[in-house]
Amino acid sequence: MKVLITGGAGFIGSHLTEKCLQEGHTVTVLDNLSTGTLDNIADFFRYGERFRFVQGSVEEAALVRELVSQHDCIYHLASVVGVKRVLAEPLTTILEGLRGTDAVLSAAAEHNKPTLVASTSEVYGRALDYLDPTGQKQLNEESILLLGSPQRHRWIYAITKLAKEALAVAYYKQQRSPFVVVRFFNTVGPRQSPAYGMVIPNLVQAALSGQPIPVYGTGQQKRSFLHVQDAVEALYRLFFDSLQDPWGEIFNIGNPHEISILELAERIKALTHSTSPIQLIPYEESYGPGFEDMQRRTPNIEKISSWLDWRPTRDLDAILQEVIQTYVKSA
Repeated sequence: MKVLITGGAGFIGSHLTEKCLQEGHTVTVLDNLSTGTLDNIADFFRYGERFRFVQGSVEEAALVRELVSQHDCIYHLASVVGVKRVLAEPLTTILEGLRGTDAVLSAAAEHNKPTLVASTSEVYGRALDYLDPTGQKQLNEESILLLGSPQRHRWIYAITKLAKEALAVAYYKQQRSPFVVVRFFNTVGPRQSPAYGMVIPNLVQAALSGQPIPVYGTGQQKRSFLHVQDAVEALYRLFFDSLQDPWGEIFNIGNPHEISILELAERIKALTHSTSPIQLIPYEESYGPGFEDMQRRTPNIEKISSWLDWRPTRDLDAILQEVIQTYVKSA
């Protein structure tokens, strides 16, 4: 099949591109390289005519229409990435997200092309903090979403992603367009840059360089981490190996095993044999006054597991060891 991947030079996108090529598909990557890199996809040119790179933006509607018409299915992963960039560029986050998604989905609907829209666990906001004080529950696709005010720019990303979800679902409801939405929880692995505030790359980089290992707030906030290859396996199966049609559905993609960020920092310090101190940093020092974070964000993955017979295959230590080795080799 001919597969179009927007944002395909980015972290998750480049791994998905690699998977599709390995499975024998023809892939076109559309990316403006704002956060993706040519290094991430340089090796794929060896596939010859089965791989094509187009440098451009999903906001270029004419280009998007042309590319969509030439392909059998679309993975729409293009997005502004990272808390720090969202805080610095809230308007870009909104306009690029909504204009780009509208361009992709309107073209896909016109040509009836199966399309996956990438969303985020950020859309759940602080639901678990307020609705589950015991810390026992997980977030499923029907959970209440509890976001803060858009005046706090931290929530701009989640609000934008939620609007993209709504657009995809509306196309399905009104036009029966074959669209599906996935909500990524923290995804990690090779090719993930520390430049945009991603937690594990930042902690590993600090530990290996002998710098203080930064942990924001108290460090008691908990997250769960999924290896990018496990995420890509789920993405691939949704189009090519699903037990039933996923159209109109929303799926969590994540790992239900959680860890506090302070424990994560301690584990990375031990695995790297680092002498770096762990430094607790108030949120406002990096993210400005009034920054809001959630204490827990843990996925329930029963829905996608039942649809795809899929579960994560790598535990956290294996993930951390791979990330550490990637940084050691590149040093």
